Amino acid sequence: MLKVALLGAGRIAQVHARHIHDHPDTTLYSVSDIYAEAASTLAEKYAARVLSADEAIADPQVDVVLVATSTDTHAGFSLQAARAGKAIFCEKPIDLNIERVKSCVAEIKALGVPFMIGFNRRFDPNHAHLNRALRGGEIGELEHLQICSRDPSPLPDDYLLVSGGMFRDMTIHDFDMARFQLGEEPVSVSAIASALVSPTVKAAGDVDTAVITLQTASGKIAVINNSRRSGYGYDQRIEAHGQKGCLYVHNVPTTTLVKVTEEFGAQAQKPLHFFLERYQEAFSEQWKAFVAALKDNRPVPTNADDGLRALLLAEAAIESFKTQKVVSVNLEE
Repeated sequence: MLKVALLGAGRIAQVHARHIHDHPDTTLYSVSDIYAEAASTLAEKYAARVLSADEAIADPQVDVVLVATSTDTHAGFSLQAARAGKAIFCEKPIDLNIERVKSCVAEIKALGVPFMIGFNRRFDPNHAHLNRALRGGEIGELEHLQICSRDPSPLPDDYLLVSGGMFRDMTIHDFDMARFQLGEEPVSVSAIASALVSPTVKAAGDVDTAVITLQTASGKIAVINNSRRSGYGYDQRIEAHGQKGCLYVHNVPTTTLVKVTEEFGAQAQKPLHFFLERYQEAFSEQWKAFVAALKDNRPVPTNADDGLRALLLAEAAIESFKTQKVVSVNLEE
């Protein structure tokens, strides 16, 4: 039984707490949060103890540290846990500063502790099935990948202002998905973007609507469409076009009910409303994959390099947007 110290008691930490509790090989040992009431409430729900982050990381009984705190603390807590010899699961991103991420990744790799970054979408059964079909050659060589990712509505202003911007906060998942499905690293990035949705985003110099194009050395192209607003639900679709045909991942509807009437024709249901609903199973499968890697002494499926490379693509997209030029990247360095 692996004892897990959960750092954070917010929305995403609560998701992780449930999956830690539900897994037969893990138990929620402790909860840490700067808000004592939030930590106590979550700890009480799962019969865990409340510890400070320092106490939890130093506790010899703790096997795993799960970092689900604010982004600015991810690198510091991850390094502290790595130096204590703990296995680490860290929510994305490792940090917003690329040099800080490079330094953190280098030290964690040198210490040799398991470190998994939280790119949960790879573990969604639909995306995983698409990946298996691509790797199995079901449409021959992949030529063109399209990823559509749109939030139902802008996030709260106080979050948007500290998120690091859309490319680092939202598109980073799509950068990882593109790498996952392409099967080879992008070598160039081009981005156009606007602030069309949120006045707060525009005032902060950020964007909320974007199209990003990635190209690999072999010529494969991936196009990412992003918006902070869809209005009809959480829009999550992928199309993979190859030499023999196409593969699609469609939105998951609230129900499969379709109403057909003479007056209105056919009416299907809206997509699931938000990421907690759409990727509920992905979060569960992600935790199972992490635990299986630890138990079997295998490499984790999404590691520190994956976190760094997705952030490098985000930085290249920011540079491309600002300069209106195609930006070359080398993710193999």
